[in-house]
Amino acid sequence: MRTKIVAGNWKMNNDKKESKALIKSLKKAIKKESLKNTRVIVAPTFVNLSSSVKAAKDSKIEVVAQNMHQAKNGAYTGEISADMLKAIDVKTVILGHSERRTYFNETDETLAAKVDAILENDLETIFCFGELLEDRKSNNHFSVVESQLKNALFHLEAAAWKSIVLAYEPVWAIGTGETASPEQAQEMHAFIRSIIEKQYNASVADTVSILYGGSVKPGNAEEIFSKPDVDGGLIGGAALKVEDFTAIIKAI
Repeated sequence: MRTKIVAGNWKMNNDKKESKALIKSLKKAIKKESLKNTRVIVAPTFVNLSSSVKAAKDSKIEVVAQNMHQAKNGAYTGEISADMLKAIDVKTVILGHSERRTYFNETDETLAAKVDAILENDLETIFCFGELLEDRKSNNHFSVVESQLKNALFHLEAAAWKSIVLAYEPVWAIGTGETASPEQAQEMHAFIRSIIEKQYNASVADTVSILYGGSVKPGNAEEIFSKPDVDGGLIGGAALKVEDFTAIIKAI
């Protein structure tokens, strides 16, 4: 059975006090017994990771990082290493978010190196990918997604996929109010499984969790999550409001 996941990417929002308060409210709002096969994840900023890990202790909430550098250490001003994350009990890292690709010029090659570093350090990644609006309009969306996955992930051995969660995010639906229809999300998620099966095998394709990330809200979450190949969501703005994020969690 694939694990259901609802992950909140807080991006560059919430100071230390706000982060701890949001986690405290989430702890009260969600009950462990109602989330037997569901992971609840939040991704605060780097400076708030340690305090957020402490705030989430003894709860269902997992605290993850928004990014990580591929080098073990060195002259990389402003960057964070795997050892630094492990030292504060962070075990999962979001990689390849469209904002990292767009604003910080992360390429498939860079992300492949980061994925390798993640696996070498026994961490897990939530790997993001997805097409631009022009790709969708030109009917290139399938080839773009396939290329992103092949370039960054298909050099891995099949066993490595136990440490990978995928997050398909149509870039045109992030922060725009636009959302891929549940049918469009299902179509792409099914396609993703098909190319993974072709590269590896049915077992890998059937067990990897694939999240949808693109303006998921309480009003559309249940319908999107009901699709057979959608295993949850990577949530942006709605994850900053406890009522909205809780409603999305319950929709899974």
